Amino acid sequence: MSQTYNANPTVFTASVHSFRQHDSDTLWLPHGNSPSDDEDEDTPIDAQEVFDLLRSITDPEHPLTLEELKVVSRDQVKVNGRMVDVEFTPTTPACGMANVIGLAIMVRLIRSLPMRYKVKISMTPGSHQHNAQVTKQLNDKERVAAAMEVDSIMESINTMLLTAGQRGHRD
Repeated sequence: MSQTYNANPTVFTASVHSFRQHDSDTLWLPHGNSPSDDEDEDTPIDAQEVFDLLRSITDPEHPLTLEELKVVSRDQVKVNGRMVDVEFTPTTPACGMANVIGLAIMVRLIRSLPMRYKVKISMTPGSHQHNAQVTKQLNDKERVAAAMEVDSIMESINTMLLTAGQRGHRD
């Protein structure tokens, strides 16, 4: 990551708190814990909860969150039954980190959601010069699994995820 693709990004104000009524209503799982398919079977999940999982992921090039850069917003997350759709918007049309950002979103959701949920990641139409190719790669199980076996990629993703769970604010 020696090349910076967007040296001067626009920064937006992140919300300090979740919009959920009670923290006890959460389905968040600590890193490393994966529920079985039958656990929490009746526990619903909504788009706000998925957004709360993603909003504080750190950008790979800047010490800012995906929410602060408007890479991910609440309106870009949809939950329909067991299908979770997340759309993200790279900060520039030529962003070389789009794959890494998409993989970080995918890894965060794989680690956090019960296995019964299927996740689809896409980029906002017209937001990236290689939108179709990146979206296809992010939703190909074999390509995602292969990328997750590359130590340098996972090191970057794990660094991005260090702030995940802070709900949009850093202490």
